This record gives sequence, C-alpha cells and structure tokens, in this order.
Amino acid sequence: MNFKRYLPSSPVLRAGVAAVLIAALAACSGTSRPKPAELPANPALMGVRQAWNVRIPAVEFPLSTSVNGDLVAVASSDGTVAVIDARAGQEVWRAKVGEPLAAGVGSDGSMVAVVTANSELVALQGGKVLWKQRLTAQAYTPPLVAGRRIFVQAADRTTSAWDAQSGRRLWAQQRPAENLVLKKPGVLLAVGDTLVTGVGGRLVGINPANGTSRWESPIAAPRGTNDVERLVDLTGSVSRVGDVVCARAYYATVGCVDAARGALLWTKPAVGADGLGGDDRYVFGTEDNGTVIAWRRADGERAWQQADLLKYRVLTAPLAVGRSLIIGDSTGLVHVLSREDGSPLNRLTPDGSAIVATPVLAGNTVVVVTRNGGVFGFRPE
Repeated sequence: MNFKRYLPSSPVLRAGVAAVLIAALAACSGTSRPKPAELPANPALMGVRQAWNVRIPAVEFPLSTSVNGDLVAVASSDGTVAVIDARAGQEVWRAKVGEPLAAGVGSDGSMVAVVTANSELVALQGGKVLWKQRLTAQAYTPPLVAGRRIFVQAADRTTSAWDAQSGRRLWAQQRPAENLVLKKPGVLLAVGDTLVTGVGGRLVGINPANGTSRWESPIAAPRGTNDVERLVDLTGSVSRVGDVVCARAYYATVGCVDAARGALLWTKPAVGADGLGGDDRYVFGTEDNGTVIAWRRADGERAWQQADLLKYRVLTAPLAVGRSLIIGDSTGLVHVLSREDGSPLNRLTPDGSAIVATPVLAGNTVVVVTRNGGVFGFRPE
C-alpha cells in the first residue's frame, strides 16, 4: 500500500512559539483584482453531462476532498462530513463532528479524519465519531489516513502519527517553527513506504513507523530580508507519477522530486497559490493571473501556456482526465480545456457559487464542490 502580498491574521501561541497565520492571496491583497477577461461562446467540443448532485452545508474554508476508488469524502465548514459513492451519487453515510472545521478530509475508504477549528483531530467510521485528540497547534492540511494510521501536519511544523482505531499517538516529529505559515492546505502523502510532507519550501521523506527523517529536498529556498518575503510554504495538491512527486512553493517555484531517493529533479519559477495536476508527460498548474501552464515532467521545460482565455480568474489547480484538464474558478464556472494545448473544450456551471476545491476523479466521475455546498458528479458523454 502506498501508504507577494500578505496581511497577517491574529497570532496563535503554541508552546511559546507565535505562529502568524497568512490568509490566501485573494483575501489578503490590498488592491482589487483586475476584471476577468470576457469568455468566448462555449465551444462545447467535448460532451459532459451532470450525473448527480448531493448537497452539504456551505464550504467556507480551503477544502480538500479525499478519493478511494469510487468513494469520495467531503466536508463542510460547520463540521458535516459525508462519504459519497460516486457511481450513483448516493451517500454512504453522513455525520456531524460538532465543531467547525479548519482542514479538509483524509480517508482510506473506511476511516475518515478531519481537524476542527479547535485544534482537535477527529476520526470517524461508518458515520460515527470514534475519537478526538488535541493537537499541538492548528492544522490546515487534511490528515492522511494510511496503513491503519492517521498522519497530521500542524502549523507549528509538528508531524505526528496516530493509531486509527484507538487514537493513541504513536510518534511526533517537531521541526523548528517559522514565524509565518500559510493558512492553506500543505503537502502530505504516502509514496511507497515513505511519508512525504512539506516543511517550509522542502519536501521531506519520513519513516512512517517511527517519524525519523530519511531525506530532504528543496523546492524553494527562503529569500528576502523579512519573514513575509522569506515565506515559501509548499501548498495544495501535488502531481505524483510513480515515485516522482511534483509540488508548488507558494508564489515561488514548481519542482519535482524523486521520492524514492530524495533527489531534486528540477525546479522552475512560478507565481501561483494552488497546487498542481499532471500525467506521465506534463505537470499542469494555474498562475495568479489566470494563466494555465504545462511543464514537461522530464525536465521542467514549458510545453505550452494558455495566457488569455482565463486571464485574471481565480482558478483551482487542474485535474487531468483523459484528453482534458478540469479547472474551477471563483465565479462558479468549471472549465474543460485540452491537455495538449489548453484550448477550450467545454464550460459548466454547477450552481453559480465559487468552486472551492480542486476537482477530483472518482472512478469515471469528475467530482466538483461549490461554496454553497453543492457536490456534483460529471461524466463525459
């Protein structure tokens, strides 16, 4: 099993360390964004139909969904957690944690884990809360559920492992905490028998059995003379093919690492806030100005860019599916682009509210979540 524009929010004190949380760029910029470019008529070159729709309460935090086969776990801001079978859009179960959430969901298909705004790790199974445990600091990265364990990355740079059934803490690795961290989901995944996490601008490989470090590889290095300029957290979804993991450093670079040996393969400058998608040929990303870029996975050279179509739109990370890229935006549109050159193929409007999570693929269904709590399943015709 495979296992820069900022305004600080109020400080949080944990173990004598002040962690000043930085909100997302769109909410923090002191000036308004330019008006998005007018969209051309929908070409409708690729047929896509809505297969189903499930409603959950509103989603007002950076959401990450979790997919295992045909099962999709989603969560809302008020602490509602649901598992949906994407084949027919049927709810497997739904539960309430009882508190607002600060991070999205992690799941292995059986166990689901979330983190509350009160810094509690909560494990659920079959629609019931199994246990809750207090964390050392707030967490904004969804927990990783793998190998009968739950792994958590907290804002104070503590990575911890918990027994999924009992809630007993198995180990914790504490890293020196920076003064500034992003109030956004970071990187946490299993690659073979290695736990891979983002610490500052570095990907770090950890032994999941005991928390010891195996390797570190820099995607971006801190620069500048103050804490804001030196902030280079890894953020959002990653693109993984085999042992190669490609990630984004917030408003700095994108890069790829061989996670089997911790070797940096390449990095390239990039100006974006959300994660990456990809396939065996390309790594795809969206930039702050609405540009969509494809980098060659082998060497990081730019294969193509779509700079005009979605200009100045606030975009999610791309999902690569078949011959297309699926990208949501803050106006409530879902854009279907060609993965070969970024040209438009289709455009969808789920419910008119912002797309709040990177679209995910469950079986043969693309799942999209909106701010109003719409969970939509789309399929190509």
